[in-house]
Amino acid sequence: MVTAYVVLLVAVTLERLLELIVSTRHAAAMLARGAKEYGAGHYPAMVVLHAALLVGCLVEVLVADRPFIPALGWPMLVVVVAAQALRWWCISTLGEQWNTRVIVSATMPLVDRGPYRRLRHPNYVAVTAEGLALPLVHTAWVTALVFTVANVALLAVRIRVENGALSTAPVPPSVSDGQCV
Repeated sequence: MVTAYVVLLVAVTLERLLELIVSTRHAAAMLARGAKEYGAGHYPAMVVLHAALLVGCLVEVLVADRPFIPALGWPMLVVVVAAQALRWWCISTLGEQWNTRVIVSATMPLVDRGPYRRLRHPNYVAVTAEGLALPLVHTAWVTALVFTVANVALLAVRIRVENGALSTAPVPPSVSDGQCV
């Protein structure tokens, strides 16, 4: 089962690299249109944390000889797949406004459709779920715990920065009319 887990980690890593390609394109387009980046100081910590998640999953499983426990592993794999689906729903809903940095245009309204109709930060729900579930697919509980605690601390900063930045964007009519929370 370790080989299958390594394949899963490689697939998630490739997916993350694809995200970075999409993000880089979107960020460049937004900046070219006059958008502004906020909170760049915390971005390197975010990159390190997410890379450490992938490395930690592999190292803990190999070094600590973590077993695959089907009753835990299969449900956690479902959570990982669901988190990926939610993440790509966020990316497709935001379109060019999505990237891994906090880049906001004062001329583009906030998005109030898709998962953003119900949640202010659905992508962070996906990140949190994946960060907990991916290690637990193969019982890497230390990695799951450390990532989750570090991610909560990082998201406290990130969400504060993002909410401040988003306050500069125009509010869509459906939000200002009270139709969307």
